[in-house]
Amino acid sequence: MAHPLRGQQALAVNLGSSSLKITGFAREQNRTWKRLLYRNWPLPEADPEEIAELLAGSGIREDQLLCIAHRYVHGGAILPRSAVLDGKLLERLGSTAALAPLHNPPALQWMREFLRLYPSATQIAVADSGFFADLPEAARRYPLPAELVAEHALRRYGFHGLAHGAMWRRWCEITGRSRGRLITLQLGAGCSAAAIKDGKPLATSMGFTPLEGLVMGRRAGDLDPGLLLYLQQTAGLEAAALDDMLNRRAGLTALAGSDDMRTLLGRDDSEAKLAVDIFCRGVRKYIGAYLAELGGADALIFSGGIGEHQPRVRAQILAPLKPLGFPLDAAANASANSGEADIGTAGADIRVLPADEARELLRSAEQQLQGGDS
Repeated sequence: MAHPLRGQQALAVNLGSSSLKITGFAREQNRTWKRLLYRNWPLPEADPEEIAELLAGSGIREDQLLCIAHRYVHGGAILPRSAVLDGKLLERLGSTAALAPLHNPPALQWMREFLRLYPSATQIAVADSGFFADLPEAARRYPLPAELVAEHALRRYGFHGLAHGAMWRRWCEITGRSRGRLITLQLGAGCSAAAIKDGKPLATSMGFTPLEGLVMGRRAGDLDPGLLLYLQQTAGLEAAALDDMLNRRAGLTALAGSDDMRTLLGRDDSEAKLAVDIFCRGVRKYIGAYLAELGGADALIFSGGIGEHQPRVRAQILAPLKPLGFPLDAAANASANSGEADIGTAGADIRVLPADEARELLRSAEQQLQGGDS
């Protein structure tokens, strides 16, 4: 007989490139989910047995779990949205490790650990690209030979989908609206932008992999592909060396020796100033493109470690955009360094909204359990 409280708890497992975040939820009598716990472990120090012991001490019981939802950055064509996680799916996902080398291999390892630790719990793999699964064809198609596109499932997948979806839903809750044109910015160690109309993404900056788009902490963002061919042919850089450069030694790190925006803002040298300038210019470029894509925007949303905690960066990004309808309230922006904030002047909807990825993971997992798409 099933435990009478079975299904009253859930776990959201969000594994990044350097940390493991676990959020526990408990269902209240009104069927809403209340946050029960949140823990963040640095990698690779996190220990599975210690984590299981801590979760048990916090009241998490396997026989009460509705599900364990796992964020998976890039499942390619194998995991376009979300799916029940078992040994067969885990084996198939092994072929996607190279699509996101900083994220997928450790995610596969920890999925395997959770299947071992909680063998009777229903576990769901949630594609972080799922929010962008239905991008318009003109936004997702690369102008490459059709046979290669079909054989290798080449398309713009987009990433940080959980964060962009969370920003959209929170904006709707705050404003009471269900329709609107949003430009959402997830600015952290990894960075991305999205254009969203009435809850449907029309464009996003990341592409086939998380390397495309904005300048990031250790990733360059948009590059001329001919530059990489040139380095192959003249500098002798093979695929492994290019992979290491593009994923670990580019971006802010290459420009100024640090991937920490706080450190760069605290420096007064030309390299740090240039790195911040290039970062802000890249974000502005996408805002401008998405204003054109959407035909204007009803709101501009900042999230992520930089987006939420660095007023100077927000101000530098937005200063030239004032004539386009985004005048910043300087005092409101300066004081907004933690939590939600409205930082636009009257009539300009500019917000800081921390993205609740854990709740998005749970929402997607519940939809999968109910037989629907996430």
